[in-house]
Amino acid sequence: MAQKEQPNFKVVADNRRARFDYEIGERFEAGLMLTGTEVKSLRTGKATIAESYASVDKAGEMWLYNANIPEYLAGNRFNHEPKRPRKLLLKKREIAKLAQGVQREGMTIVPLKLFFNEKGRAKLDVALGRGKKIHDKRETEKKRDWGREKGRLMRQRG
Repeated sequence: MAQKEQPNFKVVADNRRARFDYEIGERFEAGLMLTGTEVKSLRTGKATIAESYASVDKAGEMWLYNANIPEYLAGNRFNHEPKRPRKLLLKKREIAKLAQGVQREGMTIVPLKLFFNEKGRAKLDVALGRGKKIHDKRETEKKRDWGREKGRLMRQRG
């Protein structure tokens, strides 16, 4: 059997709920402006981005709100605030594209995954997402359930 290729990055936090609640459109990889204790805390892998969101301010900068990076226990008095807004680092053209999607098309900027890339830098996958209606969510759930059931049936036969 062929071995799977190991990814060159370590996932810290994954927003699995976003794929259920939103139709994911175009994706972008954004850098994060962090302090030293935040990076050390991320390396322990206890961050959550499930209820976080991103937005563009009037100055044309992008910020991540409500992401929880817990305090680093060995940080002592130089610790950070767990839910502080964090600046996202993107190119101006990418920020403009995201802002345009939010303004014109009524989409949302959804954080999908927080990870360390192959260079060891903290990155955040963000995407333009359109909220799903209830019937769309039911459809997704039906497809997922059918996939599971089909897998069970195939295993029983073979």
